[in-house]
Amino acid sequence: MKNGVVVLLVTIFVTSIGLNADCVAQRGGRRGGGWSAGSVYNRMYDVTTVTTISGEVASVEQFVPYAGAPPGVHLIVATGSESISVHLGPAWFIENQDEVIDVGDAVTVTGSRIVYLEQAAIIAASVQTDGAALLLRDWRGIPVWSGWRRR
Repeated sequence: MKNGVVVLLVTIFVTSIGLNADCVAQRGGRRGGGWSAGSVYNRMYDVTTVTTISGEVASVEQFVPYAGAPPGVHLIVATGSESISVHLGPAWFIENQDEVIDVGDAVTVTGSRIVYLEQAAIIAASVQTDGAALLLRDWRGIPVWSGWRRR
């Protein structure tokens, strides 16, 4: 009888671990989901691929980096040699900034060049426009919105 109870408890424990792991994977990482520093999407930021581009904003759009994540904002920047998607960050954070980036603005973007959905893209660390700067990530790629609401 005791062996049967132990087996039942172990089975329940192992099953709950498996279900919890599935939930963590769906959220995008152990340290929070969506846009957190530990999410699958934000771990794509690679300090070895940081580059700077300049160009004109062709569009400002919302996008969802992966299923289940809250929407984010990205720009399409025309540089002269390419049009590239520049991922800024979560919409809730971008909408609460003083700096506004509009279509037609000249921008200088610094960030990590990645391949996203088989297309070249940049996860932005900073965007500079006519005298204003929007800081999005530190030099390591850690999003400035991590803990932003606690400040």
